[in-house]
Amino acid sequence: MNWTDPSAIGYPALFGGVLLGSVIPIVPTGAVVGAAAAVAMTTDHLSLPLVILLAVLGAYLGDVITFAVPKLGSEPLLRFVERRQQAERLAKGREQFARRGWQLVVIGRLVPAGRIPVLLAAGTLGYPWRKFLPSGLLACVLWAVAYSLLGILSGGIFDSPLVATLLATVLVLLVTVLTTLISKKRAANQTGGHR
Repeated sequence: MNWTDPSAIGYPALFGGVLLGSVIPIVPTGAVVGAAAAVAMTTDHLSLPLVILLAVLGAYLGDVITFAVPKLGSEPLLRFVERRQQAERLAKGREQFARRGWQLVVIGRLVPAGRIPVLLAAGTLGYPWRKFLPSGLLACVLWAVAYSLLGILSGGIFDSPLVATLLATVLVLLVTVLTTLISKKRAANQTGGHR
């Protein structure tokens, strides 16, 4: 492997960063994808279709691992959760996953800080693999395309890979902050409406 070739570093860093950040949320995966897409738009070091494909694969593998952890150890974990949650809340969670689980998985992937709670709840509450795998793949494709579009936008505005990458990162952070604020406002409105 030629370590002076930017693609030899870029592709593994993209895939590894997204995979790691999808299992342990210490890497801002959206920013990694947006930056890689910006580099693909401003240089010939990375291919945009390959950036999107690797982002989807890294995110999907990470989500499958995150879902599998409570799913495979669900009996002890479920007993632990049952001791701390009311039975009606658990029943309501199961009902929501039975009725619209694929939507929850997709929305959880797209909403900042929503993915891990949704995947852990799905695994713990017995959401079936046959339903999770296609909905998880759809969620990862939508997510990778959305964050790549931010990189494409910044790469289309600036010719400099550095400026485009910085702009893509800023755009990703702005989108994350805005969606978090909107989610919190909606949650506050729903809580206030149910009182």
